Amino acid sequence: MSSATVAERTEPRGLAELYERNAAGAVRLAYLITSDPDLAQDITQEAFARVAGRFGHLRVPEAFDAYLRRAVVNLCNSHFRHQRVVRAALEREAAEGDRAIDPPDLGLRDELRLALRRLPVRQRTAIVLHYYEDLSEEQLADAMKCSPSAARSLVSHGMQTLRTLIGGDER
Repeated sequence: MSSATVAERTEPRGLAELYERNAAGAVRLAYLITSDPDLAQDITQEAFARVAGRFGHLRVPEAFDAYLRRAVVNLCNSHFRHQRVVRAALEREAAEGDRAIDPPDLGLRDELRLALRRLPVRQRTAIVLHYYEDLSEEQLADAMKCSPSAARSLVSHGMQTLRTLIGGDER
């Protein structure tokens, strides 16, 4: 047998032995940090996979347990950091949702829709693309195959007409 074949057969057993020797302690460490037995298992497996994947590149392979311990602690810290970010995002979202939202003015919506229909097609298209689709002037000009100044003009004239149609010129 070649030496590569022998190495391939012994390496998985070596990793299995490393896992058997270090997993229980790593799970305990992760559990003591997280207080969640399932999460502790997941973190241990992830830490082991990361350290074992770099086993050949470890400066001191005999200190595998120390590398594994550090990986467990880092993954626990990452988990809690991620939880803080998620919690902050949910709190921000809840705070935004708590603000009183005025119900839409259906009459005004219908009036605007009717006024939009009365605009020339190119002005209507320019307004819809600019305000509803949120296109920049350059994107609007590209979509409408015109110059940016023509796109600006279409939006401006269309808005002026809408103001007149909906209730007077209120500037």
